[in-house]
Amino acid sequence: MAEGWSRELGGADVSSQSAGIEAHGKNPRAIAVMEEAGVDISGQESTIVNDEMLRRADIVVTVCGHADEQCPALPPAVKKIHWPLTDPAKASGTEQEIMAEFRATRNEVKQRVLKLLTALPRGD
Repeated sequence: MAEGWSRELGGADVSSQSAGIEAHGKNPRAIAVMEEAGVDISGQESTIVNDEMLRRADIVVTVCGHADEQCPALPPAVKKIHWPLTDPAKASGTEQEIMAEFRATRNEVKQRVLKLLTALPRGD
């Protein structure tokens, strides 16, 4: 979701790539709630972070405690930010309750991405 929002809200000035310490595949519920908000993430792939990604990065954002704890060593110039988000994929209950968790996470991620984008320096 964060990659989708950063692409949508950051435009051509921002390059983002979602990767984790594990690949989990595409979550149809995440795709659905982002589509509700007008953002298509169906073409995004779940990938594993690698050294090349980290060398190109200016900022690395971790979104769960496990990723924050297991994040590889970053080059000195790379800033790390941790967003302690609830993983909606672990939600339980009725389909309506689970989708409500996905929507809440989608909305929180959007606000965090907006705040991050606002804080980024703007260059030529």
